[in-house]
Amino acid sequence: MKQAAMKTRGKNPLDKMRIYEHEKDGASNSKKTNTNEKGSVWQYLALASIPLVLVLGNSMLVPILPDLQEKMNISRFQSSLIITLFSLTAGLIIPISGYLSDRFTRKAVIIPSLIVYGAAGILAGLGAVWNSYPILIASRAIQGLGAAGTAPIAMALVGDIYKGPKASKALGLIEASNGIGKVVSPILGSLLALIIWFAPFFAFPLFCLLALLAVIFMIKEPAKEKEAEPLKLYLKQIKTILKSKGHWLIPAFIAGSITLFILFGVLFYLSQILEEKPYNIEGVRKGLILAIPLLCLVITSYSTGAKIKQNGKLMRWLMNIGLVTMVVSLALATFLNGNLYIFIGLLSLSGIGTGLLLPCLNTLITGSVEREQRGMITSLYNSLRFIGVAFGPPLFGWLMSISHKTLFITVASLSVIMLALVFFFIKPKAELQKQT
Repeated sequence: MKQAAMKTRGKNPLDKMRIYEHEKDGASNSKKTNTNEKGSVWQYLALASIPLVLVLGNSMLVPILPDLQEKMNISRFQSSLIITLFSLTAGLIIPISGYLSDRFTRKAVIIPSLIVYGAAGILAGLGAVWNSYPILIASRAIQGLGAAGTAPIAMALVGDIYKGPKASKALGLIEASNGIGKVVSPILGSLLALIIWFAPFFAFPLFCLLALLAVIFMIKEPAKEKEAEPLKLYLKQIKTILKSKGHWLIPAFIAGSITLFILFGVLFYLSQILEEKPYNIEGVRKGLILAIPLLCLVITSYSTGAKIKQNGKLMRWLMNIGLVTMVVSLALATFLNGNLYIFIGLLSLSGIGTGLLLPCLNTLITGSVEREQRGMITSLYNSLRFIGVAFGPPLFGWLMSISHKTLFITVASLSVIMLALVFFFIKPKAELQKQT
C-alpha cells in the first residue's frame, strides 16, 4: 500500500483516483473470496451431515443387536432384520427419490425425507420400550422410506454444486463422512446403551434435526437450468445412458453393492463374536474395536477423494490396488483368526482397500451424466449399495452358523469377482471431462 501511495505522487488527480479504485476493488475481492471460502466450509459440513445421519440410523444399532435379542426374546435372524428391512426398503425407494430430485429440486426431496426419517426413529424407540417387535420392524421400514431421500440425493447435489477437482474432493468427503458415521456409531451406540439399552433409538432423531437445520440454512442449491423432462422421455434418456455406458456403469454399481455387503456383514459378524468366548468383550470396549477398521476406511476415503481430482489413470490404479488389498486381507482372515490383534489388523487393511475404491467409484458415476439425469443414475447406484447393506447381516449370520472359514472364503471370493469387474470393465480416460 505504501509503495502504491508513493507512486501516486506526481500524478494527476484522475490517475490517483484510478489507483485508489483499483486498490479498493482488490480489497473488496479479497474479502469476497474469504467469505466464499467460509461459506464453502459450512456447505461442506452441511453436505457431510446427510450421509453421517444416514449411517447413524443404521450402524448405531449394530452394537446393541445382541441386547435386542435378549431383551425382546428374538433370534439372531430377527435382530438382523432391524438392519435388513431398513436397508431393503431404502434400496427399493431410492430410484423414485432420484427421479423426484431430478424433476423438482434436491432439497425438496432431502428435507421431507429427513423429517420422516427422524419421526420414524422416535416410533422405533417406542416399539423397543413397549417390547413390540412388529412396531419396531414397521418403524424401521418407514425409516427406510425416509433414508431413500437423504445421502443418495446428497451425492447428486454434490455433483450439481461442485465441478472438476472440487467435485471429487467433496465426494471423498461424503464417503469419509459416511465412514466417520460408521466409526462413531458403534462407540456412540455402546455409550448410549450404558444408560438403557434402547437409548440409541431416541438419540438418533436429535441428529436428524441438526442435519435438517444444516440443509435448510447452509446449502445453496444451484437453480435448475432446464425444465424437467416428461417421465416417458426421462426414462428413455436413462435407458440411452445405460445402453451407451452400461458396460462400465453396471460393473461399478455391482462393485459398490458387494463392497457395502462385505462391510456391514463384517460389522455384524464382529459385533456377535466379540461378546462370545474367548473374547467376552462388551460395551464401549466392543464399540472401540468395531471402530478401528472403519477409522482406516475414513482416513483413506478422505485422502483418496482429495487426491484423485479428475485423474482417471490414478483412479484406475487406486481401485485395483484397493481391491487387491481387500482380496489378500480377507483371504488371510480365513486362517489367521486366532489372534484378535492380527484379525482386526487384517480387517483394517480391508477397510483401507474399501477407502481406495469407493471415492473413485463415486466420482466416476456422478460425473458420467448431465445434471438432469444425475439424480436417477446416482440413485440406482445407491439403491444397489443399500441392497448390499440389507443382505449383509442375515447372510453373514447364516454363514456364521456354518463356519468362520466358509464365511471368509465367501467374502474373499466376492472380492475377487469385484477385482475382475473393475479391472476388465472400468477403464476411465487418463483425464476425465469436467462435470456439468
